[in-house]
Amino acid sequence: MNMLLVGTGAVGETILRALKERDPKGEWLKKVVVSDVDGDRAGKVASMLQDSRFIPAELDARNEKEIVALIEKHQCDFVMDAASPFVCNTIFDGAYQGGANYGNMGTFSKPKENPDYENGLEGCYDLVMGDYHFQKEEEWKKAGQMAVICMGIDPGVVDVFARFAADYLFDQLEEVHVKDGGDLHIEDPDHKKIGFGFNVWTVLDECMNPNVEWDKEKGHITEPPFAGEEVFHMPCEVGPNRLVKVEHEETVLMPRYLQKYGLKKCSFKIGLDEDLIHALWALEVLGLRNDKEVQVGNARVKPRDVVAAVAPQPTEYSHQWVGKMVVGIHCIGMKDGQKREVFLYQPFEQKEAWEKWETQAVVAQTGCSAAIGIEMIGTGQWNEPGVYGPEYFDAIPFLKAMKESGLSYGMMELDSPYKRQRESEDLEIVIKEAMKKVSEKGEKQ
Repeated sequence: MNMLLVGTGAVGETILRALKERDPKGEWLKKVVVSDVDGDRAGKVASMLQDSRFIPAELDARNEKEIVALIEKHQCDFVMDAASPFVCNTIFDGAYQGGANYGNMGTFSKPKENPDYENGLEGCYDLVMGDYHFQKEEEWKKAGQMAVICMGIDPGVVDVFARFAADYLFDQLEEVHVKDGGDLHIEDPDHKKIGFGFNVWTVLDECMNPNVEWDKEKGHITEPPFAGEEVFHMPCEVGPNRLVKVEHEETVLMPRYLQKYGLKKCSFKIGLDEDLIHALWALEVLGLRNDKEVQVGNARVKPRDVVAAVAPQPTEYSHQWVGKMVVGIHCIGMKDGQKREVFLYQPFEQKEAWEKWETQAVVAQTGCSAAIGIEMIGTGQWNEPGVYGPEYFDAIPFLKAMKESGLSYGMMELDSPYKRQRESEDLEIVIKEAMKKVSEKGEKQ
């Protein structure tokens, strides 16, 4: 694989570090063009890796022609999008025009100025997350190119978990509810720091756009920011988390691929710091989330660009974060004629993120997970022309690579008639049994 990485922020850097660790000898990762709109940043990251496979380049991802030119110059056959969401569609088109495969960690959506919550996605969005990509699926198939969208932790790993649950844990998987939480926080006795924890653009959009859940009977349901509050007890000694709904791709991806397994409901909820919620509301009320230019003196600027430039970046307080992230899916369905509930999750310690990756846990968890997705493509384990989410592919190879790379995961059997009928199953045992079945099936074929 000759890869073009677009964007060398904290997540992009982590992706590269993880890829180098997974394939130090270049058995499948032959070349990586490390590109960014800031050429100095790209050069710094490439130099830090101390590996001749990583070549720096300056790239304005808003310019499709520049993307195509860089693909052709370096004969790249895969483009990984780690840039800001607003250039997502341009990078996607550039990859297609350049004849390369494509991957990203999330999509771009555009909400209406005056959302009509009663009419779901159509009433709230001019551009729905994922639509731009899936509408071009036939073009990608005809061209023999593959795009896999949403390959981070969530969306990403949780979608793999959902496919695994559908195939191996349930006879009928009826509900999948993504829970993104933990006890990660900034150690600050003065309580003056606002921790975005991720790309500022992404946080502004996901949290303040109309949130989305899916119901087979009702379709996509939209509500104002921070609706659907609940308390969920997280494993790994984290305990109760206050979670709220936000807009997230899983509510589009999972219904697309998992209805054939019996899926009827899907939601996404996240734990947000109260100070961050107050800050986001203030930005919304003051019009500082707006992406339309306004006149300021002799210059025209977009308010949200100013916010993104001055807000604390994920790397700024990395050494001050403590705690852990726990991201997973609460699955409800039927097994052996009994109702079953499980929570599949991936924990990530801030201490590990800082000591190994020199960044914040959310960033490391996302970047390391994306690197596994890239490995699936680079080694040919995900290989089919078209546009797909992670749920499309068998989960076993991905989970195996996660375990090999040190990304732990677990399963918590929740109280249900199924649990009371038998002892809680160890996820490792379940996976080994599943892999054995896959192997036996292959031998028979």
